[in-house]
Amino acid sequence: MKHILFGGDGFVGRVLAAKLANEGETVIVADINQGACAHYAKCEWVHLDVTQKTDFGKIDIAAEDAVYNLSAKMLSPIVTRAERHDFFWPVNYYGTLNILEAMEKAGATNLVHFTTDMIYGHTKTVPMYEDHPVHPLGEYGESKLETENLSAKWRAEKGFNISLFRPRLIIGPGRLGILEKLFKLVDHHLPVPMIGSGKNPYQFISVFDCADAAYLAWKVGFPNEAYNLGSKNPPSVRKLLGRLIEEAGSKSILIPTPGWAVKRTLDLLDLINFPIMDPEQYLIADEECLLDCSKAERELGWQARYSDDDMLVAAYREYRQKIDGEKASDTNSLKKAA
Repeated sequence: MKHILFGGDGFVGRVLAAKLANEGETVIVADINQGACAHYAKCEWVHLDVTQKTDFGKIDIAAEDAVYNLSAKMLSPIVTRAERHDFFWPVNYYGTLNILEAMEKAGATNLVHFTTDMIYGHTKTVPMYEDHPVHPLGEYGESKLETENLSAKWRAEKGFNISLFRPRLIIGPGRLGILEKLFKLVDHHLPVPMIGSGKNPYQFISVFDCADAAYLAWKVGFPNEAYNLGSKNPPSVRKLLGRLIEEAGSKSILIPTPGWAVKRTLDLLDLINFPIMDPEQYLIADEECLLDCSKAERELGWQARYSDDDMLVAAYREYRQKIDGEKASDTNSLKKAA
């Protein structure tokens, strides 16, 4: 059997591909990009765009193969409301449909598929279990929810085994996204505004923990279930950011704000097509969005290994290494020119 990773050159895909390849598994990375990762020496890379049905002819999918859909358009970079449908849906929804149809044609039925906790929308119960009401607040969450509906149809009508994962904000080496804006404020000793009081918890999930979950879903036979993925015991936003500021040696201070006023301001900026944050992020920023992950622990034997504050500090250190490296490169270039 083969492990076929659609979007395998993406954030989670690279970690999962390396994990599988290092165990001697046959791995095919199907993506429009080919990164400079060491695991490609052990993997086959296929140039494939999930939005193009004809591209699926490049891969020989067998009935016994394990398939992973890691392809997605995420909330970063920020796009205007007029562009969001065309940005998210071709890859997130129609790409998933194309993968399912290619699998059906080949007789393959085992799939791991990543969606998002953004399908839940506003917090109704704390913590959020997998049966929490779903009401996405934007095109990203809506496109992902529709892929879950597709999965339900393929399970019921075509006998597919599809394990769904709903992660919180995924962080780890090689990805900063919206965190880069936060790190710039801290680096320049500027005030860091919080949406609300900052007393609510903020939960991340490590890219390594996400890869572990996908791996374990394969190991236990692709259960037809949905699983939350998030860290354990996340601290409050105030404590999380306080640790970051301390670690950075910054003089930044945390500024609580009236959540409703900030949200209405961001709504206005979004309305005039000048968004500085995606509505799906800021509309829940002061809520207790806390995923319960006990189902994945019970059924998959999965455990979140990384804490939120350690993940945020590690991301900041990576950001600083990048900045310091660029400065050193510029200095060396100037010396050579002189």
